[in-house]
Amino acid sequence: MFRRNRADREFREAQRAGQAVLAMHTELPLPEDCPGRHAAPAPAAPESTVVPNFLPADFRAPSRQDVSGFMMRWDLPLVIDGEVHQCHCGAYRNWIVFNMRDDSVWLRCETGHEAKESRLDTAWYNRNSGPVDHFHPTLDEGLRHLGH
Repeated sequence: MFRRNRADREFREAQRAGQAVLAMHTELPLPEDCPGRHAAPAPAAPESTVVPNFLPADFRAPSRQDVSGFMMRWDLPLVIDGEVHQCHCGAYRNWIVFNMRDDSVWLRCETGHEAKESRLDTAWYNRNSGPVDHFHPTLDEGLRHLGH
């Protein structure tokens, strides 16, 4: 325990010393014989410079406006506002959650019933979804990929 406290104290002291050195260098004036002191200013870049695209179009991921929406699996019971959400067919787990381009969230149960869920939003979807791993051209291919 004492060894860790001592190591922490030494680390903080080293940080303070480093910050003092950095502060000292910002306050000191440059010497007269410094080579960069009297250098001519750099020429301005021309305004009409066209920067080529970083990646070809084939390698770029689609933007949010290019896709109709996102989907993810939700295998656990879905708890919304403190209660377990249940489909009218009785299903309460194994959902497919859709986040559409208009920021609406839709739920689909295993049997294919779909309903818009107004209590969920894009922020909830972004907090609970992982990174996008596949893009699918059709809804059926996406559902097949997710096991439905």
